[in-house]
Amino acid sequence: MNLSGIIGESHVMKNVFRVLAKVKSTDTTVLMTGEPGTGKELLARALHKNSPRASHPFVSIKCGAISSELLEWELFGHVGRGSAMESRSLPGRLEQANGGTVFLDEIDTIDLSLQVKILRLIQEKYFEKVGGFTSQQINVRIIAATQSDLEKEVEKGSFREDLYYRLNVVPVELPPLRARREDIMLLAECFLEKFCEKSGRSPLKISKRATALLTHYYWPGNVRELENFMERLAVHCEGLQVLPEDLPDKILAENVTEPMNRQVIPREFEWPSLQDMNNMQMNLKDFLEEIERNLLMEAFNTAEGVKNQAAEILGIKRTTLIEKLKKKSF
Repeated sequence: MNLSGIIGESHVMKNVFRVLAKVKSTDTTVLMTGEPGTGKELLARALHKNSPRASHPFVSIKCGAISSELLEWELFGHVGRGSAMESRSLPGRLEQANGGTVFLDEIDTIDLSLQVKILRLIQEKYFEKVGGFTSQQINVRIIAATQSDLEKEVEKGSFREDLYYRLNVVPVELPPLRARREDIMLLAECFLEKFCEKSGRSPLKISKRATALLTHYYWPGNVRELENFMERLAVHCEGLQVLPEDLPDKILAENVTEPMNRQVIPREFEWPSLQDMNNMQMNLKDFLEEIERNLLMEAFNTAEGVKNQAAEILGIKRTTLIEKLKKKSF
């Protein structure tokens, strides 16, 4: 699969790439979840470019940035009324994307009445323009994205359950940058090289001390924050090497104090050691899988077999728990 410049060699990203490779040639609906800045739209574009629809348009719509009424007009188009617009039919973004892919970002923000029309679009491939009375057939693939937990939105009644299941045919969870730390410097160096070339300056190298600080940083804004920071360095760094003093105070400060929202490990806690792994005559992969299996079993037993509760105990989504249980043959 051609990832169009998307960088990731971590285990979690390779899993994402494997899922996308399996669905690239299908019309299956994909639901991408993840924090802001994790690259959901970038991956959606890559999926489109690797699909049979690549020669047709890719249309991206950020649902949360448009009011509900205007979003309906934007999506479906409308039929004009009155002397100035008599019989005038204006196309929406769906028509513009016919044959291609529509990316609905922040899908959780649309209201219930519009959710019904999105559901019909996915199920029947038909829609009606605002103010119109004639149904039109459309051929588009839907990729949706959200940073919210749609299962919880369904429980609250703010998101339709039937639409959730229609969207969540293939779930793709994009990890935050802090969960793929082995990718941080790959991305940083790629971004820095790009922006140095763009600004016409000599390539910058990142010192070992600066590398350690960047790798340790929490990156709350994820890949987008890292890219923006590398662009800033390409402009402001005066030497030929990025040093710790070139980094902003927030990165330096985090290497002294932990962020408030990060779990602090108690002093009495002891991590499993290399000796433990050797004593069990396991390699790293098997050892980590066995640890995960035990934690899953403990959470499942604590929740008395209720998957929602077990997922909440583990701090993961129910769908993620189910996938892990299947892999572990529970």
